[in-house]
Amino acid sequence: MADRRPIESWLTDMDGVLIHEGVPIPGADAFLKKLKESGKPFLVLTNNSIYTPRDLHARLRRMGLDVPVESIWTSALATAQFLDDQRPGGSAYVIGEAGLTTALHDIGYILTDHEPDYVVLGETRTYSFEAMTKAVRLIEGGARFIATNPDETGPSTEGPLPATGAVAALITKATGKQPYFAGKPNPLMMRTGLNAIGAHSETSAMIGDRMDTDVLAGMEAGMQTYLVLTGLTRPEQVENFPYRPSKVVDSIADLVDRV
Repeated sequence: MADRRPIESWLTDMDGVLIHEGVPIPGADAFLKKLKESGKPFLVLTNNSIYTPRDLHARLRRMGLDVPVESIWTSALATAQFLDDQRPGGSAYVIGEAGLTTALHDIGYILTDHEPDYVVLGETRTYSFEAMTKAVRLIEGGARFIATNPDETGPSTEGPLPATGAVAALITKATGKQPYFAGKPNPLMMRTGLNAIGAHSETSAMIGDRMDTDVLAGMEAGMQTYLVLTGLTRPEQVENFPYRPSKVVDSIADLVDRV
């Protein structure tokens, strides 16, 4: 990667890179501080669509990490941007929380269960059989199927939880219709994020803890990629993938001096 241009903007995953089970990872605060001092544009990304950027800003601040609201990019925002580009002023039946419904409201979408243009599936802690049944019937009636991200499980202090990808598989099984996933590893999430901060892929880097989402999406978006070993992907698993990150490091602390 010696011929790559200097990194002028940074994108980083949140869980597994900056925090782990609600606790900051050593070096995260120093990395964020260095970013802000440098003046380089940056984004903290998450596939979780439950929370709004304001919610996440407050949650991170309680952990001692100060991330500006405008520097937070979620799969809900990427989904809303995609729908605004595809069908401005459309309508959607939404299964999700405030992060997703707020993002769709902000682009002028009507949320309805009456002949919606889209069924949009996101993360929620209260997936209901009634809501999933309604989604199945609307998709069979012609609504297009969109999901915020393909993650099949999500982390919690008690263990893994069923996530958007698992519920999407249930709806797909019932309808025969595959959703379009807007979040990682879709490079669309990276490109819309880069556009939001006026950055270019050839001078940007993506930091993540997962080969199959963060590194894959960053690579396909044309960015340099850094894999940290503080999350899901273990060192011995890297060679199992047909692609490699630009560099593997132990943690975010190893990247502070690269900003």
